[in-house]
Amino acid sequence: MARARSRFQAWRGRRQGGSRIPQGLWALAVRLVNRHGVSRTATALGLDCYSLKARAEAAAGEPQSAGPAFVEVPSPLVVGKQCLVELDNGAGASMRVQLVGYDAADVEALSRFWNAE
Repeated sequence: MARARSRFQAWRGRRQGGSRIPQGLWALAVRLVNRHGVSRTATALGLDCYSLKARAEAAAGEPQSAGPAFVEVPSPLVVGKQCLVELDNGAGASMRVQLVGYDAADVEALSRFWNAE
């Protein structure tokens, strides 16, 4: 990676304004992508991450992504029931309970237990 970085720096030092990166340097960068990944290579060599990724994909023969695709996520078949119950006994004591996936009998049993005291 250090040798590649020095080659890019040397090219940048002697390049004419507006000249493009030579194919040999791009090929070197693509080889480094296979070893170090796109982000690390682009950062070390001072390259645009997206351009480097496109060149690496083209060299690997992978089709380039046309952009994000729509993915439908189906809703769950059974929606869990949720309930927040606040009980107050009038003497200053209160209880707050969150029930998930409850039955009506559970709420009734909870209120009978609270009123028993």
